[in-house]
Amino acid sequence: MHFRPLMAATALALAMPVAALAKEPIRIGFPIPLSGPTAVYGEPVLKGAQMAVAEINANGGVLGRKLELLPRDSKASADEAVRLSRELIIKDNVDFLVGTLTSAEAPAVSTVAKENKIVFIAPTSKSTILTDAEHIHPYIFRISSNTDVEGLAGATEMARFKDIKTVATIAPDYAYGHDSINAFIKALAKLRPDIKIVDKEWPKLGEADFTPFITAQMSKKPDAVYCSLFAGDFITFVKEATPRGYFKAIDNRMVDGAEVGTTDEAQALGKDYPFGIIADSYDPVVWPDNEPPAHKKYIVDLKKFANAKYASGWSVVGYQSIYALADGIKKAGDTESNDVSKALEGLSFPTPVGERTLSVKSHETFAPEYWGVMVKDPRYPFAIIKNPEMLPASFPTN
Repeated sequence: MHFRPLMAATALALAMPVAALAKEPIRIGFPIPLSGPTAVYGEPVLKGAQMAVAEINANGGVLGRKLELLPRDSKASADEAVRLSRELIIKDNVDFLVGTLTSAEAPAVSTVAKENKIVFIAPTSKSTILTDAEHIHPYIFRISSNTDVEGLAGATEMARFKDIKTVATIAPDYAYGHDSINAFIKALAKLRPDIKIVDKEWPKLGEADFTPFITAQMSKKPDAVYCSLFAGDFITFVKEATPRGYFKAIDNRMVDGAEVGTTDEAQALGKDYPFGIIADSYDPVVWPDNEPPAHKKYIVDLKKFANAKYASGWSVVGYQSIYALADGIKKAGDTESNDVSKALEGLSFPTPVGERTLSVKSHETFAPEYWGVMVKDPRYPFAIIKNPEMLPASFPTN
């Protein structure tokens, strides 16, 4: 007589943990440099991700569950990024990984993601090694541009200098730096075969003294320079190169494809910025003309969220990464990485700077950036990109 009620009560008790589990947050591990020279980029990338999480949660979350971001300071170290990622997976039981900044960190964390069969989205790493034929796997996805796309854009800008015959390069001595220079030289050879590369300098990432590299490069007397220094390294380089007449010697004909056109970098250098160089940013932030309405709203929201007078040009890649992941989870209908991975392949998602699509083959997006001459503007106390132009306009299908 009491068997059926007992069974019902037992079934209810067993079901309760499952129901409770369904309401637990979707946890996202986020290793990113939050200290050291690269924090100037890492912090705004995280801020963009945090704003995306806040927006998504305010609209009900994903599959009825809130997102929870677990940021950790990777210190731009591959070893530290790996240690943190493993800790986030094993100890914190995260569902997904997003983050890292450099092309030393991201490939290392990609290996962890592959071993643990967990989706990892890299917002910023550009080195082709991250998703090339030898290293791609079901769980790695890239939001940023890659060095081949960056190199073509940089070469396009360099080729516009009609009166130059010799070019020197300077880049950090690790995967990103070498990939960026190789891609630039390959693209430039097609666009301007008359230009000769006369010097290549390879300071280490985090170099404190660029003097030997500056002196060596100036001795070759190049007409122009292609540079892939970024973050704190670019700031240190500029402050050491300017008083030695480096920029004057090349008539400010430098093209830098490492996002030194961001408001972050421009504010950090202030009046010391080498006005007149050509630089890029994923998001110009300051958009004098033809600003898309979606971008305008995003910038207003970002300023408020970050409590900042000027928004960051790096926040957009963190923001895009979270929205791409959220859309992948929705499409999959669950948080199993095998299902989300399949859902992310070919996924198109809206962003403040236009729609992006994750390639089925390469697991990355075609992500052109905004390029232009860095100029003084009386409305801003820092350099801005004059007439931002999205480059390259197209790229061979991945």
